[in-house]
Amino acid sequence: MALPIIVKWGGQEYSVTTLSEDDTVLDLKQFLKTLTGVLPERQKLLGLKVKGKPAENDVKLGALKLKPNTKIMMMGTREESLEDVLCPPPDNDDVINDFDIEDEIVEVENREENLLKISRRVKEYKVEVLNPPREGKKLLVLDVDYTLFDHRSCAETGVELMRPYLHEFLTSAYEDYDIVIWSATNMKWIEAKMKELGVSTNANYKITFMLDSAAMITVHTPRRGLIDVKPLGVIWGKFSEFYSKKNTIMFDDIGRNFLMNPQNGLKIRPFMKAHLNRDKDKELMKLTQYLKEIAKLDDFLDLNHKYWERYLSKKQGQ
Repeated sequence: MALPIIVKWGGQEYSVTTLSEDDTVLDLKQFLKTLTGVLPERQKLLGLKVKGKPAENDVKLGALKLKPNTKIMMMGTREESLEDVLCPPPDNDDVINDFDIEDEIVEVENREENLLKISRRVKEYKVEVLNPPREGKKLLVLDVDYTLFDHRSCAETGVELMRPYLHEFLTSAYEDYDIVIWSATNMKWIEAKMKELGVSTNANYKITFMLDSAAMITVHTPRRGLIDVKPLGVIWGKFSEFYSKKNTIMFDDIGRNFLMNPQNGLKIRPFMKAHLNRDKDKELMKLTQYLKEIAKLDDFLDLNHKYWERYLSKKQGQ
């Protein structure tokens, strides 16, 4: 019986339609080699498990109980020269075509139709709380792709694509903030990335909950048309006893994602070309210090996160 599978690797999806339940994991890897050029021994397939453990090469696909068109993620690099491995990733349209949101804010933030969409998300979107909100803590909402993780470059493990100082950053932030992950993809990929990066299992901090693209809303802007955004009002509506505009900050490499709540957004520099920039990127180290400084405040509403580096420099100079 044919068992169609979709494999995501290097920012693309590959359809595997010629294998059956009697074929093995190794057969799948061999077929993926023909599609991607990645040798089977360099492939790591996320999501293929038997009794909670990664499936060995000799396990038959039928034993994995996969549904047709199940999506799995592959990690691994081709056997190429170092120069090829370090080549720049494909351009990311979201990053390159991002725009300055200031001239769109008045038109979008308080529009009734957008507030109604947020109300529907508050009512209908189901949040799985991983760790209870803590009384008296502020809220840090984090994007994933290009914020914590270079998702376009190729590597054998997710750790190689992790932004430098990630765990130190989260450990420090957890002292003052509840941490929420919000990515514009589906929950399966978010969970896989967080596990691969060691975020969901780290003993030094805890993730309160994670949100996916289904918690986002689409808004119409006069000059840019329809765009998807991450309205923090969804979180504030669901957890109003803990979080509000006064104690929330959100990091994202795409400024338009916080179009509905611009005063709470900090546009982080995107982390790309991980192999070239791993030793140079200090963004999370500096933002650790910024979060520590503003955690002393009772109210974030007087801050302009666009000038976070200026604020930090001034405070450290005192």
